[in-house]
Amino acid sequence: MRAVAVQAFGATPEVIHVPKPSPGPGEVLVKIDYAALNPFDWQVADGLLDGRAPHVFPLVLGLDFAGRVDVVGPGENRFVVGDAVYGQAGRPPVGTGTYTEYVTMPHDSTIAGVPDGLALRAAAALPTAGMTALQILRTGVALEPGDSLLLVGAAGGVGSALTQLAAARDLRVIAVVRGDERERMRALGAAVAIDSTEESVREACARAVPGGVDAVVDLVSADTEAFDAYASLMRPGGAALSTRGAAPPGKGVNFRLTASGALLDALAAAALAGEVHVPVDAEYPLEKAPEALERNRVGGARGKTLFVP
Repeated sequence: MRAVAVQAFGATPEVIHVPKPSPGPGEVLVKIDYAALNPFDWQVADGLLDGRAPHVFPLVLGLDFAGRVDVVGPGENRFVVGDAVYGQAGRPPVGTGTYTEYVTMPHDSTIAGVPDGLALRAAAALPTAGMTALQILRTGVALEPGDSLLLVGAAGGVGSALTQLAAARDLRVIAVVRGDERERMRALGAAVAIDSTEESVREACARAVPGGVDAVVDLVSADTEAFDAYASLMRPGGAALSTRGAAPPGKGVNFRLTASGALLDALAAAALAGEVHVPVDAEYPLEKAPEALERNRVGGARGKTLFVP
């Protein structure tokens, strides 16, 4: 079967042929309809997890997928052939990814059914960004309806999903973006959108929430100084969270996603209820994945890129 892989860390991704996998006990073989691009994919190809997890080469890229169960392995299983499913293929070894035609998944891993009424194309765009956003709201920051949330880096995949989910919970989102994204963020549910290239975030935030925001979620700051600048806009006793490991000890939470099938179930229910939708920016055949990965390195994407095997 066709797959997009690298032969070594830092190598150029290429389309190759690899053996079609077979499901083991308790696993399913999924025929992939759509695979979604995350920046994490090319970061892994560059060696992000080298020394931290076992790898296999050629390293097939990709995490997020949606498709249908093609074969059910022996033993206990909660799926049957033909089930529409989506998920995140992040189990070790790194290199058994989703930029391909088929993937095997344990039935009790980060995989869930796609409910009737939710298209596979829409589901494929959800897993990593959607689970991250949902878990931040569930366990990362304790907020009540009416509370304010300063969201830094709101225009990306996680930020767009978080804005929608927060608005659905009656939170007041102050979205910090770069460039002409304010109207789009307001359409997603942000109460206030601040373009940091045109105005002072501190001054704009002070006008919107004079007493300080109840929580800060920083999706972009990679160093403590930048994170602290946003955390200082919070009221005393508020909660600050970083997804980039920039929160200093005792001054914030460094968030890491704990992916699960149960979280995917909750995310699918939210999507079906209209609470969250990750827009698709582009759709390509699998053969175009290497070029799409190079474009993604530059940044600026405002929706998901999907690959169709």
